[in-house]
Amino acid sequence: MNRTGAILLAVLALAALVVGVSSLFVVDQASQAIVLRWGAFRKTVQTPGLHAKVPFIEDVVFYDKRLLAMESPDEQIILGDQKRIVVDTYTRYRIADPLRFYQSLKNETNARSQLAQIVQSAMRRVMGTVMLPSILSGERTAIMRQILTDVAESARPLGIDVVDVRIRRADLPEETSQAIYDRMKSERERQAKELRAQGYEWGQQIRARADRDRTVILAEAQRQAQILRGQGDADANRVYADAFGQDPQFFSLYRSLQAYRGALGTGTTLVLSPDSDFLRYFSRGPGGERR
Repeated sequence: MNRTGAILLAVLALAALVVGVSSLFVVDQASQAIVLRWGAFRKTVQTPGLHAKVPFIEDVVFYDKRLLAMESPDEQIILGDQKRIVVDTYTRYRIADPLRFYQSLKNETNARSQLAQIVQSAMRRVMGTVMLPSILSGERTAIMRQILTDVAESARPLGIDVVDVRIRRADLPEETSQAIYDRMKSERERQAKELRAQGYEWGQQIRARADRDRTVILAEAQRQAQILRGQGDADANRVYADAFGQDPQFFSLYRSLQAYRGALGTGTTLVLSPDSDFLRYFSRGPGGERR
């Protein structure tokens, strides 16, 4: 075989290899494909494995057949009671009909954009008829079921099967939350001032009542003390009178001795006449006789 023949054989082998490779394609378990001939649909391939096609004439477009997730951006929605909330949702879907999907959307990028608009439209339509308490109560499940039904019906002609739509977060807008917070803060400050004023008033009343009770108690104690002191003085005078009646001379001597102790026991100097009646027991005996 000459050189030219060897080159021609190599070219033919390479061409056969290229044609063989171009005529085969692999569909894995997570994928599905449609075969197009000159841009026209020929068949759908959903069975995993090695498949054949006409090289250079037919093209294969692959799509994921697993459950896909899409997160929608935050969006403000006006509810039926004219309250605004910020809603954050996510959607789970799968490509159920590759042919319809290809004819209407071509690729997953367009599918996500179209599906996001469908979800937003359904959210606005359904949630525009409900009140804010319904979103925060057990009615939320029924609301999400209605949104899922609307989204699934709208996405079905596009070859998409929507299996779930959920609200991850439903909050008031930041400016509304700040206004509510400021209003709550002002209300709490007003209540605090009222409670402080009320407490001060109660404190004044308690102090006034305590002062009044103190004055009454002291007056009553002083009155009782005067009564008891008077009773004591009367009892003492009665005892003294009884003692004086029994032995006047002894009583006179006892009282004089008490007077001497009180006057002379303090170191005080007294200048008195020897004939003074105060010193009579120094110059006379108990019987009154001069010594």
